Amino acid sequence: MRIKYIIPFPFDEAGIAARAEQIPTEILGPDTEVECVPVRNSITMLDSEYEALLFDIYIAEAGLTAEEEGFDAVVMDTVSDSGLGAMRSRMTIPVIGPGLVAYATAIMLGKRFSIITMWDKWNFFYEKNLALYNLKSKCASIRAVNIPPEVETLFEGKEEEMFQKLTDEAQSAIDEDGADCILLGSTTMHQAGEYMQRHLKAQVINPGPVAIKMTEAIVALGLSHSKIAYPSPATLQDEKYFSLMDIDGNPREF
Repeated sequence: MRIKYIIPFPFDEAGIAARAEQIPTEILGPDTEVECVPVRNSITMLDSEYEALLFDIYIAEAGLTAEEEGFDAVVMDTVSDSGLGAMRSRMTIPVIGPGLVAYATAIMLGKRFSIITMWDKWNFFYEKNLALYNLKSKCASIRAVNIPPEVETLFEGKEEEMFQKLTDEAQSAIDEDGADCILLGSTTMHQAGEYMQRHLKAQVINPGPVAIKMTEAIVALGLSHSKIAYPSPATLQDEKYFSLMDIDGNPREF
């Protein structure tokens, strides 16, 4: 089984390796291969709807040909689920969003969840997706420590400080907001998951690992997204996506 894991920034090998650490290889089957593929270009911090549209397009572009490339599924490395609808429309293999998987897992394990995130400028896409997935009533709160994230180096060098800040915010969500499950608000926060689970009574859901394992199960079961819900386009226009500039200002070669 081959899963294409789309890294949403054009990172070098070190940056990709930092994001790849969240792949739960110890619980995946021996024949499951998760290939980390970075986008050709991206945005700065996903701090607005303006950037969100570009994020969608570049992530979708990286996944459009996954089926022809022999992949069995696609997962995007972002809780924003950027590009999810477009890729589901374009392909028949499963396309899985960590945000949707995390929300669905939370309501299987508890009654109300809180999202703990790095900063409140990301709130717009949580609110947008919670409305899209009809899950607003299940979300007890969205809480931020309001420290801009390092999307490439993550928590390197400040793990102890950041893990505790996130844990404290999660504890407040449990005590004050009534959350019984805690969701990490970004796959960039994956390093904090184990620490937070050790220090909290609520279940802590780490979106990237959960999404990858769920994707493996969906493929093994022979399932995929509904083409009634995500109908295929009458005309493929991949070349319009591929005409986007890469980080050096060049269009994709194909």
